[in-house]
Amino acid sequence: MAIDFTLTPEQQAIQRTAREFANDMLKPIVAKADAEPDPQKAFLMTKPAYMEGYKLGFAMGFLPRKYGGAGIKHVDMMLAGEEIAAVDPAFGGTLLVNGLSLNPLLWFGNEDQKDRWLNEATSDPTGEYITGYTLSEPGGTANFDHPGKAPVGLGLIAEHDKGRGEYVLNGSKYWPTNSGGWDLKGANLNVVAIRTDPDKGGREGLSYILIPRGTKGITYKQPIDKMAHRLDQNNQIEYEDCRVPEENVFAVGDGDLVIAKAFTWTGPAVGIAAVGNARAAYEWTLDWAKSYTGAGSVPIIEHQAVGHALADVAMKIEAARYLCWKTAHYLDMFDCEGQAFGAMAKVLPSELLKDAVYSCMQIVGVNSLLKEYPMEKFMREALVFPIYDGGNMGMQRRKIWGVMADPDFNPRAFAECQPVPYKKSMTGYGVQPCKRD
Repeated sequence: MAIDFTLTPEQQAIQRTAREFANDMLKPIVAKADAEPDPQKAFLMTKPAYMEGYKLGFAMGFLPRKYGGAGIKHVDMMLAGEEIAAVDPAFGGTLLVNGLSLNPLLWFGNEDQKDRWLNEATSDPTGEYITGYTLSEPGGTANFDHPGKAPVGLGLIAEHDKGRGEYVLNGSKYWPTNSGGWDLKGANLNVVAIRTDPDKGGREGLSYILIPRGTKGITYKQPIDKMAHRLDQNNQIEYEDCRVPEENVFAVGDGDLVIAKAFTWTGPAVGIAAVGNARAAYEWTLDWAKSYTGAGSVPIIEHQAVGHALADVAMKIEAARYLCWKTAHYLDMFDCEGQAFGAMAKVLPSELLKDAVYSCMQIVGVNSLLKEYPMEKFMREALVFPIYDGGNMGMQRRKIWGVMADPDFNPRAFAECQPVPYKKSMTGYGVQPCKRD
């Protein structure tokens, strides 16, 4: 049979390299950076680890060899992603956003755009090169595919000044990752969702634009201060008469398809990050249970309730891991056209493993609240997965729904590895709920 979960020697090497990198380079930074009250300083503290990760291929290795990448498959990314997230999932998010931003260019950009920007992203000798995926806005972005005119839907308006060959941007963004760069003067490249036609809805009026570092008319404010995922940078951005050359625009009128596919690519990557975080919590709790007695006569692992709870946690981790692996394999087969299944690989692990981490807290008991132990951080991080990266409630379940509602949908396609083409008719589900009389 073709089904085989045995890692090849090359995959074992990727896993080993990622584990050594996470433990040797990242782990010594995490506790102090997580405790740093200034979010920009916390982000900057990860820069040495990022530069080393860039050189190892964790930042840009997903790009094809044609553009200087390593051509790493999605399945192989799962192995590295779990190891990094087990130490800190926020840093994994910093790396991941390079793919969230550059893959849309790879899929929808023209050859001149890809040749220029992708080669630039993979050829930085310093390892500092970082990109931002700039989608989210004040007031929320879940209804990006709403069919109505502005102001509903995306609000960053890009007016085409044809006489000067430029687009003029006015509006705001809120929550994008990496967009401010290491010095709050901008990432090396921001890939930005824009409203190129405010009179058209989300299926026709959205596009994307490439904004390099140093572009005038943009203000990157102090990053958002968060309870978790503190090591990545989330930005507040203002655009005021920001002019960008028209040759930097791509996917004109198809921005909705970009968003759907980008969050398909990240689905199993976020899912495997949840696996890594839960695995770290489970392993720490298992060790705790084998030595802690709770003032009893034996370690608490000898109590049935604890043993059963740990068994449930272990099973959830294994099930979530293999869903992510299967989804990554499917996306490798069909050029990331698996929008419903990418969403499934994000929703199920993130929600299943949030509960698993809380089960670990219950086993550890009140001691899990101590800052000197890692359990409180595991729980803070676990709470993030269901609500970011296209929130499960706001975007990801809608995407699954839209695909399933299509008259041609084959409910056995994922199990049988059959393609499911994504159509514009699949977008927009749930953005206009029925009104009660």
